[in-house]
Amino acid sequence: QVQLVESGGGLVQAGGSLRLSCAASGLTSSRYVMGWFRQAPGKEREFVAAISRGGLNTYYADSVKGRFTISRDNAKNAVYLQMNSLKPEDTAVYYCAARLSSGTYSSVQEYDYWGQGTQVTVSS
Repeated sequence: QVQLVESGGGLVQAGGSLRLSCAASGLTSSRYVMGWFRQAPGKEREFVAAISRGGLNTYYADSVKGRFTISRDNAKNAVYLQMNSLKPEDTAVYYCAARLSSGTYSSVQEYDYWGQGTQVTVSS
């Protein structure tokens, strides 16, 4: 049974930082592309960042480029999202996701497994 469990969310002031973690079980994470997505109230789920199986390639949404960093530790079956210079518009539930296939890393539909999400709230 595959499980992705996010942690590290919370309330932070604008300009602050948070580090999200995603612990994967029931799969060998080194076989999967891992991604982070977010969903704000009343909005569709959107791509934030993705990282290739070996961790050499990373991809970011324009809105977070230069502020967020995705990384992974395959030995621990874990993926992380370091978020710096947070803005109120970053407020959302953040989801970890995994996919076997390559392709369009930003596509919600192409991910096979999802976590339950962790709330990030940035106050102004």
